[in-house]
Amino acid sequence: MAESNFIDYVRIHCASGHGGAGSAHLHRAKYIPKGGPDGGDGGRGGHIILRTNPQFWTLIHLKYRKNVKAEDGGPGGSALRKGKNGEDIVLEVPPGTVVKDGETGEQLFELTEDGQERILCRGGRGGLGNDNFKTPTNQTPRYAQPGEEGEEGWFVLELKLLADVGLVGFPNAGKSTLLSVLTSAKPKIADYAFTTLEPNLGIVRYRSDRSFVMADIPGIIEGAHDGKGIGIRFLRHIERNSVLLFMVSIEEDDIAGAYKVLLDELRQYNPELLTKQRVLAITKCDCADSSIEEEIERGLPKKLPPHIFISSVSGEGLDKLKDELWKALQA
Repeated sequence: MAESNFIDYVRIHCASGHGGAGSAHLHRAKYIPKGGPDGGDGGRGGHIILRTNPQFWTLIHLKYRKNVKAEDGGPGGSALRKGKNGEDIVLEVPPGTVVKDGETGEQLFELTEDGQERILCRGGRGGLGNDNFKTPTNQTPRYAQPGEEGEEGWFVLELKLLADVGLVGFPNAGKSTLLSVLTSAKPKIADYAFTTLEPNLGIVRYRSDRSFVMADIPGIIEGAHDGKGIGIRFLRHIERNSVLLFMVSIEEDDIAGAYKVLLDELRQYNPELLTKQRVLAITKCDCADSSIEEEIERGLPKKLPPHIFISSVSGEGLDKLKDELWKALQA
């Protein structure tokens, strides 16, 4: 199988530039044999900078760039000439990128806004030239500072997709079909489990002048929090969603039980996910008539979140679903 273009995790080694050394030059001219110190300062080493670019939605462009090294600062010169600053390196990343220490796993910062910048590794300061050290009692210092060393280390970049609504469901629950119907996204759709192998995003148009972003992740199976299936790899992509849309097929023997399994998997992965607004869609209702829906409705517990019977094939309940999602987004 061809390798996916969706890369949401990279580990890279970054090193900023060292500062240039200050100059210890003494001025000499034909008629000025003892002109005193005129050594200039060294230049700053180049920074490694992360900048968000909304044109990116994956980290694939950094996957094979394992070592990033910025330019060193130039040394100071005579006549108080300052050394050239090392050129900065800017790494563009998608909004939603989380940066962690590659050794400890500690989260350092996250970038969520378009055009946001943070310095990942700061370039070393240039050393001071000997002109900075002259005093009334030491008018010809013959020493200068070396430049500071730059910073370096291993870093992990993780992407958490920014979306308003995240789809949560078992494999083959109809998540990709719903995304394709409500948005212009073209996810892979087939009548078997684990069709979706990577997250998909789409924009849902609502009442002509409004919209919201919907994210579909691979299906979750029971035991996902222990690493079963592939959905666990992508659960972090719904951590920033405002609303979680749970999708359970009407073909399930126990719809409330299936919803509870999904809820438990999220709880064991990250309990904070349960604080988000929730909506339940009972899918594939084109497979059943209205009398079956009424019978299922009577058997559902009252404590379920707002729920709608839908069919992505016939269009049943889709407008009502969008109304409910918009209401949840405004809550």
